Amino acid sequence: MPQPTLGILSLDTRFPRIMGDVGNPGSYPFDVHIEIVEGADSPGIVRDGAPDAAVLARLNAAALRLEQRGVAAIISTCGFLITSQAHIAAAVEVPVMLSALSLYPMVQAACPGRIGILTASQPALGPRALAAAGILREDVAIAGLEQVPAFAEVILVTRDAQPDRLDRKAIEQAVVAQARALQARHDDLSALILECGNLPPYSGAIRAATGLPVFHLADAACALVAATRNVRGQSA
Repeated sequence: MPQPTLGILSLDTRFPRIMGDVGNPGSYPFDVHIEIVEGADSPGIVRDGAPDAAVLARLNAAALRLEQRGVAAIISTCGFLITSQAHIAAAVEVPVMLSALSLYPMVQAACPGRIGILTASQPALGPRALAAAGILREDVAIAGLEQVPAFAEVILVTRDAQPDRLDRKAIEQAVVAQARALQARHDDLSALILECGNLPPYSGAIRAATGLPVFHLADAACALVAATRNVRGQSA
């Protein structure tokens, strides 16, 4: 039988997606199909609420195309699509997990205590996005990268304004600093979730700096695909 493949709904971006990024095919030990959703740029998605109707329709259409290509499961490159999770999941018959925020119930159960969230933008991760993930604001600690130039001026601007390179070292240093600061402010942190699909490349450095378990969507995608292998009677 053919091996399961992963479908990825990708934002319309031009910055490089380095190894470990949710949108880099090399981040996975299996084949992936990527649908770049035209017009779904960072400013239109990284906000506290669903994308506008036209973009949501294109996301739906892209998910259907991925399903038609035979993917086993669908993820996305941006955790803020949590607000579209139910809508897109209802449009297809394969498993859909658009955001690492969907991991929150599992992480909370596995790691009792306060869960930290590292996000692309703390102001944008507001009540609508948190509610879509079943998260109460008082139960989590949040730190964002919207004030980090090496990140924000590459990731959070419109596609036309995005450069074709990024400073991996500078972003890693900033992400680690944010994680450490969050841990210093909340001594009851038990784990970290990386909302942003661009942050998994730095998960090892974050784990080493904080000593905390770090969860992200790339790992969850591997679990989704493994689960479909088992359903189809294939070895994991």
